[in-house]
Amino acid sequence: MLRLEVRNSQTPIERKPEWIKTRAKMGPEYTKMQNLVKSEGLHTVCQEAGCPNIYECWEDREATFLIGGDQCTRRCDFCQIDTGKPEALDRDEPRRVGESVVTMDLNYATITGVARDDLADGGAWLYAETVRQIHAQTAGREDGRTKVELLAPDFNAVPEQLAEVFGSRPEVFAHNVETVPRIFKRIRPGFRYERSLKVITEARDFGLVTKSNLILGMGETREEISEALRQLHEAGCELVTITQYLRPSVRHHPVERWVKPQEFVELKEEAEQIGFSGVMSGPLVRSSYRAGRLYQMAIEKRGAFVASQAV
Repeated sequence: MLRLEVRNSQTPIERKPEWIKTRAKMGPEYTKMQNLVKSEGLHTVCQEAGCPNIYECWEDREATFLIGGDQCTRRCDFCQIDTGKPEALDRDEPRRVGESVVTMDLNYATITGVARDDLADGGAWLYAETVRQIHAQTAGREDGRTKVELLAPDFNAVPEQLAEVFGSRPEVFAHNVETVPRIFKRIRPGFRYERSLKVITEARDFGLVTKSNLILGMGETREEISEALRQLHEAGCELVTITQYLRPSVRHHPVERWVKPQEFVELKEEAEQIGFSGVMSGPLVRSSYRAGRLYQMAIEKRGAFVASQAV
């Protein structure tokens, strides 16, 4: 284990408070999707990560896919994905993900993945091609082309790599800052806070709907959360999700505090007052939770702004 992981492991896994729980609500669409995924041998982050929101998302015909392999070239102290040397790039993966989206007849697909600093282009082609494949393969869909949210790393803010990704035109470009500036380097040593804000700004300048996420309970203060929300909005972020940190294993960063449900309600109201187009805030919210609904909120707010300018 890394020295950091040894230190983390000295703190036992915390007992979750009673409000950190979810009830299974299996509607007809969820059951249909579950049977389809099983019979076709499909793989989504939703079921493999045991996401508590799978029942709601699948009922809305939304799902999340992980691309780029199961080894990340960076290590974040909250993330359960292993750090190591990734396998060679699988250039057929975008096509297969597109086929899975078609088979599942998704309204909305979130594509996330590992950082691939081992590749000359940082994995930019892989992310972009996955968006292109989904759009192309669902172009004739009866309910309209599947919308794609790309939850991407920062590509070190290399202009050519960002241009490749932005040019694939995902409906939403998401890049998660995850935590506040003071503890950012300790929690996400492979990233830089200002660089992450810069990537969000450039995505917004390109014309994409932008989104980010904050994980609470890793040592931040209430005031720092407010400041991070303001900085995200000033950087051009339109949508934000706010969630509770749940420790994946004893090797990961200990939970510093359990944020009470009322604070999540207050943060949602605060973020809306700051000016975010859409906010999801709660202990079990994840960055792809009700993603299609948040996207629609951003589009409606953009439409309202255009209409107001025309008056």
